[in-house]
Amino acid sequence: DHLIPSTTLQTLVRSWLAEDIPSFDVGGAVVGDKDITASLFCKESGVLAGQQFFNAVFEQLDCEVEWTCSDGTVFDLKKGERRCIATVKGKARNILIGERVALNTIARASGIATRSREVVVLKEEKGWKGVVAGTRKTTPGFRLVEKHAMLVGGADCHRMDLSSMVMLKDNHIWSKGSITEAISNARKLCGFSMKIEVECGSEEEAIEAIDGGADVVMLDNFAPDELGKVSQRLKEKAPHVIFEGSGGITVDTIQSFMHPSIDVISTSWIHQGVPHIDFSLKVDLAAPKNNNSDDDDNNNT
Repeated sequence: DHLIPSTTLQTLVRSWLAEDIPSFDVGGAVVGDKDITASLFCKESGVLAGQQFFNAVFEQLDCEVEWTCSDGTVFDLKKGERRCIATVKGKARNILIGERVALNTIARASGIATRSREVVVLKEEKGWKGVVAGTRKTTPGFRLVEKHAMLVGGADCHRMDLSSMVMLKDNHIWSKGSITEAISNARKLCGFSMKIEVECGSEEEAIEAIDGGADVVMLDNFAPDELGKVSQRLKEKAPHVIFEGSGGITVDTIQSFMHPSIDVISTSWIHQGVPHIDFSLKVDLAAPKNNNSDDDDNNNT
């Protein structure tokens, strides 16, 4: 609960709300300041994520949220079934201001957590001891939500940003002239406290990176069998180095990359092009609805 600083959450939420209401809120003026309660429904199977962001949206709007479950809860729902998982209490206009922003956040976060869990389950089935990680290919302005969702689903965030770890990719190396030179210059600047990772497209490049002092060697776009053979030889040469497999890896192929000599598999499949989990927020009426009955309003606007 305390992983994300409250100041960071407040800054994010204010920017989201400002984007959604840059001027007049006519709908809010229509409903006014009547005290109401709304129920949050999960409407399809998946892993819940994004609670902190959902809460922060409504806290910014002086609303209270009460949950019946926590991040990481797995929902297994039948078609047409829905489950009430939270209530939001506050002024009518404030709840409606926060509704779409909050729903968008948990819908995407839960989609990422669901995919993350899917690949972690495959790792466990395989008995592989390495780490499944996401990438830095995240949505601008939404990275914190997406990285947090990976954690909720059981995956590793990989580096959070350019300042978290030095990663020397092909463009860095081509611009500098060689892997050895690039590593040498990076080490002078980052010091002892930061790891240096080098993207390598061949065994020869990987050996140069190891000899140059790389802490992590990414073996990029290797075929699964080739990855296993090359990483085994490299691991024997440099057991202290972390070896990462990456490039075009999806849920359908990931198990074929899970070799004993590979420490990390990174894939953007868990957070790019992710189907969102369907949630809806419904204002409570005088007579409560059956929690298991669906409705025709998909809240798509």
